[in-house]
Amino acid sequence: MIKGKVAGYFIAIILTLTACKTTSTSLTQKVNIKEMVNSPDVTLVDVRIPEQYEAGTAKGAINIPLAEIQNNMDSLKGKKVVVFCNKGIQADQAMEILKKNGVEAYDGTSLQNVKAIQDEKQSGK
Repeated sequence: MIKGKVAGYFIAIILTLTACKTTSTSLTQKVNIKEMVNSPDVTLVDVRIPEQYEAGTAKGAINIPLAEIQNNMDSLKGKKVVVFCNKGIQADQAMEILKKNGVEAYDGTSLQNVKAIQDEKQSGK
């Protein structure tokens, strides 16, 4: 009888966690990254190392290397943030850290992607 109650609680917890995860994932998918990148309310964060950032980045982007994200959490809280790197791997890691700390973060994937979105807006005017 006790095993049945424990199993029931376990199943209820799993269903609750799964339901929450599905909801947040579907909300993330509905975001138009093009609008986010070009929004004046969004902070673009290049999570590459300073040498890469200095060699060229997206217009208006700030540099917070992935290794420093945790130390800069206070400066990002309360902001909408789009993160990007070279290929998207570090951006994914940064997104995970930011979201765990309550920052509204979006995945710009790569520098190339963010710059292409910015260039598309400029040529569309």
